[in-house]
Amino acid sequence: MDTYSSPQTRIGLAADHAGYPLKQYLKEYLQHAGFTVVDFGANSTDSVDYPDYAHPLAQAIQSHAVDCGVAVCGSGNGISMALNHQHGIRAALCWLPELARLARAHNDANVLTLPGRFIASSTAVECLQAFMETPFEGGRHQRRIDKIEG
Repeated sequence: MDTYSSPQTRIGLAADHAGYPLKQYLKEYLQHAGFTVVDFGANSTDSVDYPDYAHPLAQAIQSHAVDCGVAVCGSGNGISMALNHQHGIRAALCWLPELARLARAHNDANVLTLPGRFIASSTAVECLQAFMETPFEGGRHQRRIDKIEG
């Protein structure tokens, strides 16, 4: 799949308590746009541990149960770190649409990670749109991706 913009795209969502409000906002946005959304939690603002939600999202991408993911925690860093420990997962922390475009075009990111406490909902949607609409360029970028996991 060149982009994740097809309505047939299955998108996995994961968040901790700090990312829960933005995850819910993006979930409604995606469902309204006609995408299939698989929500791996969290399901409230009660304190939880982000790896408990990152790992099921990563496993769903690995097994092709979902095509890509969106993950949110307070800073976006913790959930990115947990995701990037999984084989084949390339989670990119983005807070501007241009970063999301580059994450797809140059890094073939398959998870968009957002900093729930530091990004406006409207900017998060712009990042999501850029992430989903941008194809991976391949070429020299593929050579670099091939070196990530050694």
